[in-house]
Amino acid sequence: MISKFDITVYGTCAVSFMMVMYAMEKKAGYFILLFAFGCLLSSTYGFLSGTWPFGVVELLWSGIAISRWRNRDKSTH
Repeated sequence: MISKFDITVYGTCAVSFMMVMYAMEKKAGYFILLFAFGCLLSSTYGFLSGTWPFGVVELLWSGIAISRWRNRDKSTH
């Protein structure tokens, strides 16, 4: 069984990773994909912690980030 403490530590790491990748998006296009991955990690945290609306929203943000990555201006990244 996963403890609440373990879930909290996981969530802290997941959200921190997601925010750092978001801050780095202007550096290179692959950070957008890493942000999407961070959103998936955060979504998992939301479902594990019992806050399913957070999990759903983060899942949607992941899809938006993937769409942004696909449609990015490749000449600037």
